[in-house]
Amino acid sequence: MKKYICIILAVIMAAACCSCSGDLKTNKKQRYQSGFLDLFDTYSNIIAYDTSEKAFDEHYEQFYNKLAEYDKLYNIYNSYDNIVNLCTLNTQAKDGPVKVDSRIIDLLEYCRYVYELSNGLTNVCYGSVLSIWHDYRQQGTDNPEAASLPDMNELKKASQHTDFENLVIDKENSTVYFKDPQLKLDVGAIAKGYAVREISKWAKENLWTSAAISIGGNICTFGFKNDDGKTLWNIGIENPDLSKEDYLVNVKITDLSVVTSGDYQRYYTVDGKKYCHIINPETLMPSEYVASVSVICDDSALGDALSTTLFNMPIDEGKKLIESMNNVEAVWVDKEYNKHFSTGFENYIEK
Repeated sequence: MKKYICIILAVIMAAACCSCSGDLKTNKKQRYQSGFLDLFDTYSNIIAYDTSEKAFDEHYEQFYNKLAEYDKLYNIYNSYDNIVNLCTLNTQAKDGPVKVDSRIIDLLEYCRYVYELSNGLTNVCYGSVLSIWHDYRQQGTDNPEAASLPDMNELKKASQHTDFENLVIDKENSTVYFKDPQLKLDVGAIAKGYAVREISKWAKENLWTSAAISIGGNICTFGFKNDDGKTLWNIGIENPDLSKEDYLVNVKITDLSVVTSGDYQRYYTVDGKKYCHIINPETLMPSEYVASVSVICDDSALGDALSTTLFNMPIDEGKKLIESMNNVEAVWVDKEYNKHFSTGFENYIEK
């Protein structure tokens, strides 16, 4: 898959460069595109308008390096020299307050807001449960014939160490402490969207006037397609029905984000049944309400958090939550691949 993505990307890049070469004598910004596979465990793609290929390459490198900082800070699986990150917290914060970068404090403060907004359905303190599922999913992926499910007693025991109140965030001193020694952080439901929000805001201020940034299922747009001040970005939302080649829907947006959570990419199979990576804290099992949820809003961090929250709710309850919020829309795809829209979502669909 990575090989084919790279080949496709190379063809796109070659075409983009050829189409731009005739306009180098003008000051009109041209479209450039590039991508990478090594941050946030996902494929990322950047489309931006710049004055030249050289300028784009320089800006792209700055963008990549900045995003790499967030990737290292928010990583729960790997530690790095001279960096105190979330992996460090998961091993050391039980012993006393740990001094961290302000970007970790800000993320965890936002995670508290999401915890309250979702009534606990999106809880970054669920790492003790999620790590069990991660290990079983990894084993099942590596050795499908031996794939199995975690023992429910093991999951229930781990769930006793997920209380958000045991996460002590001291913003003034920039420290984090776990009152429960067995508490573990897993920020997978929020961190990527939060990083996309922060780096997109930085890129808009420092690099480009028009761009579409896709980090996995998190897409953030600003400015306009063609950098013309009027043409909206056309974003295709993935279809969870992989037998279909078309996108689920195409939406026209700018200065908005689209974030999708689904059961069709990260999963494993046990006895013929598919188990996705999104765990419902009420059942301690992979959520089974829908095949995917996509959220449109002006905040990628909120979109990321809401897509996970909605994935863990029945559609009718999720609709009530979305209808209670301003400037937020969503589309759900149920297990039979039927689409369900919030009131204003269809206003964004390309006609």
